[in-house]
Amino acid sequence: MALQDDGYHAVLAPQAAAGTRYRYRLSGQDAFPDPASRFQPDGPHGPSQVVDPAAFPWRDGHWPGVGIEGQIIYEMHIGTFTQEGTWAAAGRELAELAACGVTVVELMPVADFPGHFGWGYDGVGLFAPVGIYGEPDDLRRFVDEAHHCGLGVILDVVYNHVGPSGNYLSEFAADFFTSKYENEWGQAINFDGEHSGPVREFFLINAAYWVAEYHIDGLRLDATQQIFDDSPEYIVTAIVRRVRQAAGGRKTIVVAENESQDANLARPAAEGGSGLDGLWNDDFHHAATVALTGRSEAYYSDYAGRAQEFLSMLKYGYLYQGQRYAWQKQRRGTPCLHLAPAHFVVYIQNHDQIANSGRGERIQFLTSPGRLRAMTALLLLAPCTPMLFQGQEFGASAPFHFFSDHEPELARLVRKGRAKALQQFRSLATREMRAHAPDPGDPEVFAHCKLDFSERERNRPIYDLHKDLLRLRREDTVFAAQKPGGLDGSVLADECLLLRFFGEGDDDRLLLVNLGRDLHLISAPEPLLAPPVGHAWQILWSSEDPRYGGTGTPPLDTKDNWRIPGHAAVALRPAPWEKRKDD
Repeated sequence: MALQDDGYHAVLAPQAAAGTRYRYRLSGQDAFPDPASRFQPDGPHGPSQVVDPAAFPWRDGHWPGVGIEGQIIYEMHIGTFTQEGTWAAAGRELAELAACGVTVVELMPVADFPGHFGWGYDGVGLFAPVGIYGEPDDLRRFVDEAHHCGLGVILDVVYNHVGPSGNYLSEFAADFFTSKYENEWGQAINFDGEHSGPVREFFLINAAYWVAEYHIDGLRLDATQQIFDDSPEYIVTAIVRRVRQAAGGRKTIVVAENESQDANLARPAAEGGSGLDGLWNDDFHHAATVALTGRSEAYYSDYAGRAQEFLSMLKYGYLYQGQRYAWQKQRRGTPCLHLAPAHFVVYIQNHDQIANSGRGERIQFLTSPGRLRAMTALLLLAPCTPMLFQGQEFGASAPFHFFSDHEPELARLVRKGRAKALQQFRSLATREMRAHAPDPGDPEVFAHCKLDFSERERNRPIYDLHKDLLRLRREDTVFAAQKPGGLDGSVLADECLLLRFFGEGDDDRLLLVNLGRDLHLISAPEPLLAPPVGHAWQILWSSEDPRYGGTGTPPLDTKDNWRIPGHAAVALRPAPWEKRKDD
C-alpha cells in the first residue's frame, strides 16, 4: 500500500468483489481485520468481508424521515426481542408495533462485538453490523420494512469508548486513544489531541454511514458525558451536522444520553449548542421509580417521587438544572427552562434501569397495578417524547439482565465489575442478594430475557391500556400538540397531580394522576379545576376502566366537590353543561 499525502495508505484491489474476505498485514508482521470493515462474518477477530452497499433493492424512496415531534420511541434489543434473535424475526413484528402506536424503533448497539450474545456497548467493529443477528442486508431489510410500516429507526451508537476484545484500532494508529482524560470504560477517544483529525473523521464517517448506507433515521449517542473534546467544534455538534448531511433532506433524530444533564446539547448550533433533537431524562425515571416502589437508595436518593417533581419536569424538563445533587456531592445539570417539551425523552423502563433492579425485574413486579396504570398514563400523555422498552406495552414478564459473552478471564473481570457497580444499592449489597446475582456470561441468563409474544393476548388489559393511550395521544389534538407553554398544573396532594392542557378556545383537557389514596377535596380552591364557561368536565379516559383491570370510575366533580380515586389517572374534556338539581 502506498502512503498518501494525508497520512493514509491505499492500494487498488480490483479482484476484491462482494463476498471477498481479507485482512491488512501491517509492516510485514501480523494481519488484522479492517477497522472500517462492513462485515465480520466470523466475529471481530476474523477476516473482514467486502460488501456491496449499493446492491440492496430499497423500497423507501419516498420515505420522508422522522423529526422528534410527535414520536413514540421503542427501545429494542434484537437478540432478545424475539426468540430467534434475528433481524428477520424482529422484522415480522414491526407491523404490530406500528398498530400499537409506536412510531420510532431505537435499536440498542449493533456494531460488531465478540461472543454469541451481549448488549452491544462493547462494540469494536463500528461499521460492521454484528453477525449474530444476520447479514448486513438483513439489517437493511429490517429498516426497509420498518419504513414500509411507517416506523422510523434510530440506532444507539457508542462513541465514548471501544470494547476491550477485538479492538485493533491501536495496531493501525496509536493516536485513536488518549490518556488525557479518564474514561469509565477504558481508553478515551482522542477527539482533540495530536493527530486527532483522522480520528474525528473516522467517527464522523461512521455516523453518516448508518444514515447513508442503511437508511437509519438518526442516532442515539451513548453516555455523551464521556465523550471528551476541547476542540473549537465539539465532536457531538459535528456528528449532528454530518447526520443531517447524510440524510439528504430526510428528517432525522439525534438524541443523547448525558448523565450530567448538559442541556446545551439540545440548543441550536447557531446559539452555541450541539443541535441535538432530544435528551434522555433520567430524572423522570428516577422520580417515577421512587413513586411506584417507595425505594430511594443510591442514585434514587435525591428524589421523593412527589407530584411536584412531575409537574416541574413536564413544565421545565430536568429537575436538576444546576442545583446541588446530594448523591454526587456536587452541582448537576444546566438550565433548560425554555427548551421545548419534545426535547426530553421520558421513560419508566429502559435497558439499564431494569437490569439495575437486581433481579432484572420489570417495574410491574415492583409496584401495584393501579399505580403503574396511572404512571403509564402520565408517561404517554405528557407533552415530552415518551419511550417504551421492548415488551413494556404488553406487560412482558421476561426480565432484562446484563449479559455478555467473553473469554474466561475477561468474563471474570466483567462479572466482578458488574457486581461492584450494583454495590451502590444497599439492598443489593447484602450477602443474601449477592448470592442471587446472575452471571452475565451464563447463556441461560441471556435466554431468560427473550420476549414471549403470546403474552400480548394473555396480558390483553395491559396491551389495550397502551394502545388506547397512544391512540388518544395521536388522535386528540390537545394531547398531541406538545406545544411549549401548552400545559400548567397544580399539586393537589403529595401524590396527586393536576395537569391542564390548553387547547384552542375552550377545548382544554384535564389529567388527574393520583398515586396515593382516594382524595376528597371538600373545598377546591384551584382555578385549574374550573371548567370553561358553560361547560362541565366529562370523563374522556380512565386507567380504572374495567377493560384494563380497573374497578370503574364514577364522576369526579360531584355535589360533594371533587372525589379523585386513588392509584388512578383520569383524563377529562369539557362538555356543554346542563344544570341539574344537585349543581
